[in-house]
Amino acid sequence: MVRATIGPVWTGNEVWLIGGSALLFLAFPKAYAAGFSGFYLALMILLWLLIGRGLAFELRGHVEHQLWRAGWDAIFSVSGLLLALLLGLLVGNVSRGVPLNAEGYFFLPLWTDSRPGVHPGMLDWFTLLSGLTMVLLLGLHGATYLAMKTIGPLREKSRSVVGTVSALAAVSLSALYVAWPFVQPAVRENYVTNPAGCVWPATSVAALVLVLLFHVRHRQVAAFVSSCLLIASFLITLAWGTYPNLLMAIDPANSVTIAGAAAERGALQVALWWALPGLTLVMCYQWLIRRLFAGPVASASHHSHGA
Repeated sequence: MVRATIGPVWTGNEVWLIGGSALLFLAFPKAYAAGFSGFYLALMILLWLLIGRGLAFELRGHVEHQLWRAGWDAIFSVSGLLLALLLGLLVGNVSRGVPLNAEGYFFLPLWTDSRPGVHPGMLDWFTLLSGLTMVLLLGLHGATYLAMKTIGPLREKSRSVVGTVSALAAVSLSALYVAWPFVQPAVRENYVTNPAGCVWPATSVAALVLVLLFHVRHRQVAAFVSSCLLIASFLITLAWGTYPNLLMAIDPANSVTIAGAAAERGALQVALWWALPGLTLVMCYQWLIRRLFAGPVASASHHSHGA
């Protein structure tokens, strides 16, 4: 039943990963070069996790054997969990700052002394907190989605997850917001200089409260929409804090800014004429698929052929 809920949108959602990477390369080639070279190990791990999820999803139904299916289910679950954690680690590193040199490149070891500082590693207490927060937010998002798209025991199980994870997410998200300005002083300066941005962390906290409120009232669609708002406002909060930097450096003089990393004006103007209709087509496709497969999945019999 879980597979049936995500089968229609599985491939379409991958388009955003490809499109995001392509647009970053197209519009900000210097940021793309610096980020992809410095995060090379992390991005290779991310690629393998995406491959693991895709193989597990597609191959699970090819052999009618309990051990075969259990094995691929385990690969799918572990890959999904580690992927959420890795995305959170990347978010933590970008928002904390990386050791960029004057040429715009950096090397980031897996860990050093587990503390943010002049010579950080990819893993420290702040990035691990960011990774945990992302796991909880995406876990909550998945649970609200399943509670909206399923019926029976699976819906009740998903609802129980929402109640538990939302409390943990509230603690983790609050801790991250409190710690972030101390780890990266530029963030505090951004919010002091432009206090209107404080609406975004406030919105994310309010959205988390709404998720729990709608969950208690059994309004599953509203809870899922609130979860979407939670993730969107969380990402906007991070973007507001790091603006105008695309890649923050430990030494602020070496940070990669939007203006410094942008492609030449002519190339951006040409790209805009291609990007707008392309994104419009993708969004129309996504809307159509969700319209066609709206409503909850009635039974597990769907899943063997759904994806």
